[in-house]
Amino acid sequence: MSNLFWLSEEQFEKIKPLLPDDVRGVPRVDDRRVLSGIIHVIKRGLHWSDCPAEYGPAKTIYNRYARWSEKGVFARIFAALVAEAGTPGSLSIDSTHIKVHRTAGSGRKKGVRIAA
Repeated sequence: MSNLFWLSEEQFEKIKPLLPDDVRGVPRVDDRRVLSGIIHVIKRGLHWSDCPAEYGPAKTIYNRYARWSEKGVFARIFAALVAEAGTPGSLSIDSTHIKVHRTAGSGRKKGVRIAA
């Protein structure tokens, strides 16, 4: 498949020091391949079972995602990448993600009308 997501060597080198190195028993499979698979599944909104075989077994991809999420690995990666990037020049909010209770739009609070 030509539309697979792969981390570049440069991208992976930034992330590599933040990955856990506490391997027990069998050595881990290629972290770059698995991490690329995790990103591909999340980016495309796929079920874990629909992960392309090029990334390895879907169970491995999911298990690594679940374990690392629980350990806070992804939170540390995101924090490090954001800190490296510095302050953004601008921010935007997508209003489709802001949910309001259906009664919040009336402009009234307990029967009192709020002046506009």
